[in-house]
Amino acid sequence: MGKAPTQDNLLVFYFTDDEAWESNCHNMLKAGFKQVASYNDYWDVSGRTFEDLDGYRVVLQNRE
Repeated sequence: MGKAPTQDNLLVFYFTDDEAWESNCHNMLKAGFKQVASYNDYWDVSGRTFEDLDGYRVVLQNRE
């Protein structure tokens, strides 16, 4: 397994629909991602950060 070089290596997806955002957050957990506090507090204001087994992170933002 590899390892992400930093905790700030992110792939960010933006959702403007609340239901789609909630559904996708739930799907991330079902897929085995772990919800974590973001390295940068900015991403936690309107989003959730998920980490895979290699330490790479995906942010789902609930905004434009």
